[in-house]
Amino acid sequence: MMKNEKILIAILFLITVLPQVVRAQTQKGNRPNIIVILADDLGYGDVGFTGCKDIKTPQLDALASNGIICTNAYVTHPYCGPSRAGLLTGRYQARFGMEINPTNSPFDLHMGLPLEEKTFGERLQKVGYKTAIIGKWHMGGAPPYHPNNRGFDHFYGFLSGGHSYFPSGINAISPLINKNGDPNYCANEGDYKPLWRNNGAGEFKEYLTKALSRDAAAFVKSTDKPFLLYLAYNAPHQPLEAPKETIKKYSHIENKYRRVYAAMIDEMDQGIGMVVNALKETGKLENTIIFFLSDNGGDRGIKPWQPVHYTSNYPFKKGKGSFFEGGVHVPFFVHWPNGINEALEFEGLVSSLDIASTAYAVAGVDTTGAKLDGIDLLPFIKKEKKGSPHEAIFWREYEGKSWAVRTVDSKYLLNKPGGQPQLFDMKKDPYEDKNIVESQSKKKAYLADLWNTWNVDNQPVIWLQSSDYQKRRLQLYEDLHQEMLDKSSKRKPVLIE
Repeated sequence: MMKNEKILIAILFLITVLPQVVRAQTQKGNRPNIIVILADDLGYGDVGFTGCKDIKTPQLDALASNGIICTNAYVTHPYCGPSRAGLLTGRYQARFGMEINPTNSPFDLHMGLPLEEKTFGERLQKVGYKTAIIGKWHMGGAPPYHPNNRGFDHFYGFLSGGHSYFPSGINAISPLINKNGDPNYCANEGDYKPLWRNNGAGEFKEYLTKALSRDAAAFVKSTDKPFLLYLAYNAPHQPLEAPKETIKKYSHIENKYRRVYAAMIDEMDQGIGMVVNALKETGKLENTIIFFLSDNGGDRGIKPWQPVHYTSNYPFKKGKGSFFEGGVHVPFFVHWPNGINEALEFEGLVSSLDIASTAYAVAGVDTTGAKLDGIDLLPFIKKEKKGSPHEAIFWREYEGKSWAVRTVDSKYLLNKPGGQPQLFDMKKDPYEDKNIVESQSKKKAYLADLWNTWNVDNQPVIWLQSSDYQKRRLQLYEDLHQEMLDKSSKRKPVLIE
């Protein structure tokens, strides 16, 4: 190669390739931190930014008022486990059949979020993010399903679906016992066990919500790399427990259960303030995207068999466990000073699935072949796109024996197997008061076709629901014990000479 040709190639490289490399490196260096804060069983009407008056959430309200409040945001299921599976993968959990609450079963190598499904921790970890989950996992208790093996560098929390809030397991107003086998009730074994810190035991010496928040703040301060923090509170999920001094702040609330529930939300809000202060102290707040939502609607009873309403899903109907709005329509905001030009309320259909897709967009994750169901919200947040991110959002339970589909203007659902379908005009009747299914045959057929098309790619459920699983497991032990007794009774004594 001639000398002049080499010089020309070098010049062309400097002019064309080098600027792209520099720009890519600059963009990589400026990638935002990502925090996903998930409340557990939080009622839609129980935070200030959705209109709550009797519970104070100043930290959440401040973030929401300076961000994008999504007024039509939904989760993919009306109770814990399936909703979290959708959030973590960015895929409808029906795509891989996980429509159950998994049991924390340390020796079962099959019970958990399928290993072939990638979490947002795994995908962000691969592009250089430092990742952490703090709080409730509920995606399997055996080693292959442990958070450290599912894309999270740091884990502090618990593997089961519920946990006590005090180290001693006392002060509970309502027991965390699933007497009637209700699958919507997330209680299972492990509620009073020590926490985990990565692969070992974690300290637990104070009110749990505060301990989780303290660890989250420490994680924020611990790394200079771009990070993902999944802060999965179990608050305000039962058992209803809170510090006495915080409960006293809500003495004006007559319902004693709501009084404690309010204190639990207050403690969560204070904990979020600890995380925000850590971001401010380290100069990271401006370039951190914070998503906040609940995993489903507020619980409707102190015990599944004793309805005592202490949450508010106002203005929506029903709550946790229901496909009515109160079960799946959740408080949701996005806060990102560097990426949001002005605070506003966004009315388009938003899904918890969109969190993963948006995170991948800002982090530069290659999602080729990922088969994501979420939408990147950034073009809508930045007003580069108008309209709704989703034409329709879908739900399924019992492999389709109950179902729902929501478009911008309508909702069609069968809330219970064997019941009657209902259709609502979501523009005129967003609170689902007037069933118009008999008068809107064309709309019904259209929505049914949307749901049927979506359902084609879904999979059968291959796990038992947590309550059924635990019964079968106990029976397995009984059968095994009886088998050993039967064999023992037939054994002849050993004779020696």
